[in-house]
Amino acid sequence: MKISDIVGVGGSFSEIVVVDYVDETILLGHDGPFHVAISEGKPTLRGMGLYHGKQGTGVSVEAKVKTGAITTLNVTQTGDGKLKMISSEGQSTNGPIMRIGNTQTPVKFRDHPDTYMSRWFAEAPTHHCVMSIGHNASLFQKVAELMDVKHVTL
Repeated sequence: MKISDIVGVGGSFSEIVVVDYVDETILLGHDGPFHVAISEGKPTLRGMGLYHGKQGTGVSVEAKVKTGAITTLNVTQTGDGKLKMISSEGQSTNGPIMRIGNTQTPVKFRDHPDTYMSRWFAEAPTHHCVMSIGHNASLFQKVAELMDVKHVTL
């Protein structure tokens, strides 16, 4: 998220939630940090009675990334202990999200969801990534070069 924020493209903490095979989108989201500047509309504060299956009280931010071009960025580690960045460009769609108090955005990548996930997991990503607005893979490539880090674009 810090890399995306520094280069001015926002950043929403994300993970793969579920695949919609009818729309051929992958729902990306999380119950954590979200850059309000990239929100589609005004975020909702939703009262929560359960947190990851545990009872509690409080509020959570529910938001969706703006419809249009997006890029995910994942920072992982190679087998020899070096950092590696993985970028994927796609389109945030106007598809439905679950009203559960999490940030969620349906994303359509160039490849079918199964093909995309096979390519994604072959690069050994970490569990989480960041979603930024715009097609930023070439920008993230430049950041990786400046940091002397390997970069892969799917």
